[in-house]
Amino acid sequence: MERDSLIKRVNALKDQHFLPLALDIFHYQATNNPLYAQFLDLLGIKQERVQQLAHIPFLPIELFKKYKIQTGHWDPTLVFTSSGTTGSATSHHLLRDRTFYRENTRRAFEHFYGKLDHQVILALLPAYLEREGSSLIFMVEDFIEQSDPEQGGFFLYNEADLLARIAAIQTRNQALAAPLRKQIIVLGVSFALLDLAENHPGALADVIIMETGGMKGRRAELTRPELHAVLGKAFGQENIHSEYGMTELLSQAYSPGKGIFYPAPTMRVLTREITDPLALTTTARSGVINIVDLANLDTISFIATEDIGKVYADGSFEILGRLDAGDVRGCNLLVE
Repeated sequence: MERDSLIKRVNALKDQHFLPLALDIFHYQATNNPLYAQFLDLLGIKQERVQQLAHIPFLPIELFKKYKIQTGHWDPTLVFTSSGTTGSATSHHLLRDRTFYRENTRRAFEHFYGKLDHQVILALLPAYLEREGSSLIFMVEDFIEQSDPEQGGFFLYNEADLLARIAAIQTRNQALAAPLRKQIIVLGVSFALLDLAENHPGALADVIIMETGGMKGRRAELTRPELHAVLGKAFGQENIHSEYGMTELLSQAYSPGKGIFYPAPTMRVLTREITDPLALTTTARSGVINIVDLANLDTISFIATEDIGKVYADGSFEILGRLDAGDVRGCNLLVE
């Protein structure tokens, strides 16, 4: 099976083709990814017997901290790294093709929010801007460039400038016919949006507030409903949007509110039993999140995360918390 044909199928993916493509990518990675092949061998799984998505073993996400995960032989053009506390190990995700990544993230965003050139992206991501290797910054830089680079941009701690920019865009929108008006999206890390809500409360009409999660040690952790309640009250918003992504993924999920996420077309979410990592749970029952990300063709598309959540019949999901380290059982054969 050739990589080029798989890439073409990922780029042209339709919903009804997801499962057969996922199985083909599994066999491609089982053959061409030495780490995944070793993992399957340790589990005693023969790839030729895997004929359903439910039979595919998911690689523990922890292995991104310990190994260079690659399918095939190639030189990375970029390495994405996760944030971490002092002294903690960070994940590394090797990127083979920057153009493929950009096009995939654009398709995912536009699938939910419409064309990027109809948006203005205002990014409040101080913790990410202050370090190297953030996949979120790489993605948002491209979104800003593809949407409206003159009006959009990044903001560190200059909250007054951000609000002034919003006001200027809204004034400009009022002078334009409705089809020419730009949708304003303020995309921010949770602690920065909370700072903005406390320092500059006030209704933000016709603005999408989108949080990317993460307090990064700056504040006490809040549940997503608690966070959204505070932000919604401060900004006069009924719904706070969310983006779900991570260093180890090249696809994202988005929530239009209430903490319910919808995955990109290249992504599916399943749940597994907490005490039996090879057993999947039923729909709408809490479990640990497994992610299929077909855009991870050159690394690994089947990832067992440490997030706890629920998946619903329509493919949407919510995140309920994190797996306690003491609950990990049986699947982390390569972690020790």
